[in-house]
Amino acid sequence: MLSFFISSAAKAIDPPYQKEMARLTQILGSLYFLQPLCNFTDVNWRNEASVLINLDRPDNDRKQRLKGAFNQGFQDYANTYNSCTPSANLAREQLLIEAKEKSLDIHTRFAE
Repeated sequence: MLSFFISSAAKAIDPPYQKEMARLTQILGSLYFLQPLCNFTDVNWRNEASVLINLDRPDNDRKQRLKGAFNQGFQDYANTYNSCTPSANLAREQLLIEAKEKSLDIHTRFAE
């Protein structure tokens, strides 16, 4: 009778900020692509994403999804730009603003 409780493994529940965290890592992936394209050398966005993910201490599934979001952000811009254009510079500026807003939002709403 109790077999239905045992039939599937328990799955971890994502934290309430998972959506915002995934978007933030996606943005960092986009910035990582744009950085060498437009000769921006101020921040290593890949390293920043890695530090951010490690600080969150996600389980392996979440860690892989966050890394996937980073890679998706990189790929999205790789599919769009092959040289530095005014549009790429504008995208960088907008991504930096969104990254700042996301990080502040996560900290304000979810930090202990």
